[in-house]
Amino acid sequence: MFAYLEGELVYKSPSLLILAVGGVGYELNITLQTYGKLQSKEQCRLFTHLQLREDAWVLYGFADEEERATFRQLLNINGVGAATARIILSSLTPEELERAVSNEDNKALEKVKGIGGKTAQRIILELKGKLSGVKNTSGPATVKHNTTQEDALIALVNLGINRSAAEGALKKIDNISSLSIEDMIKQALRAL
Repeated sequence: MFAYLEGELVYKSPSLLILAVGGVGYELNITLQTYGKLQSKEQCRLFTHLQLREDAWVLYGFADEEERATFRQLLNINGVGAATARIILSSLTPEELERAVSNEDNKALEKVKGIGGKTAQRIILELKGKLSGVKNTSGPATVKHNTTQEDALIALVNLGINRSAAEGALKKIDNISSLSIEDMIKQALRAL
C-alpha cells in the first residue's frame, strides 16, 4: 500500500518513530539497524511494510530497501512473524543474516532472542539462496530507464530466483538483444 514515506522525524526511539508527512504523523516500528542510520537525521525517507491484523494496522519502516526485502523474506517463513523478523534484523544486518544462512550457522541465529534451534534450522532451510537476490534492489524512490535485459533480470528476481543464478541464465541466451522481455524470461527459466 505504501512504498515509502518521506518527511520530518518528530519522535525517535530504538524501536519506534513518528514521521510527519504532509500534516499526518505516521507511527512506524523500526529495527535497531534503522535507528542507528537515523540517529543524526531530522528528515528521512523510510521504505515501509504494512501489516494488516484484525485488531490493528501496523506500519514498519526501514532505512533501506535491502532491509525491507529481507524482512519480507523472513515473513514468508512459517513460525516467523513480524515481531520475530524485526528482532532478527535488530540483531543482525541483512549481510550478517545472509552470511549465517549461506554458512548454515545455526549458532549465529540462536543468539537472537527468541530463536531456538528448530527455528534457526527452518530459517536457514527456507532462506538458502534467496537473500542474495535482495541486494542492490532499487526501490520506487529511484527511477531508472532499464533496458529490456535489466527488466528481465528484475522480473526473474521477483519470481524468487537467486540474482546470480538469474544473471547466469540470461548470459546463456543467444541473440538476447533481439528477444522480447517475455521470451528472455522464458528462455532464462529453461536455462536454470
